[in-house]
Amino acid sequence: MFFKALRLIASESYRLWFQDQGQDLVEYGLLIFLVALAAIASMKGLASSISTLFKSAATSLTTTS
Repeated sequence: MFFKALRLIASESYRLWFQDQGQDLVEYGLLIFLVALAAIASMKGLASSISTLFKSAATSLTTTS
């Protein structure tokens, strides 16, 4: 009984490891996830820079008038 279950697990693992169908979809999903993660990370830095720029511009406008 144990060896039959072990053989079934081994055969399913082999099939899943070497099966090519659906692999592209997973790779595209991972790629989209990584691009989105990079975009989110860069937006935080960009938002901080833009905020600093607008604060600087607002300070310049209020001190000159």
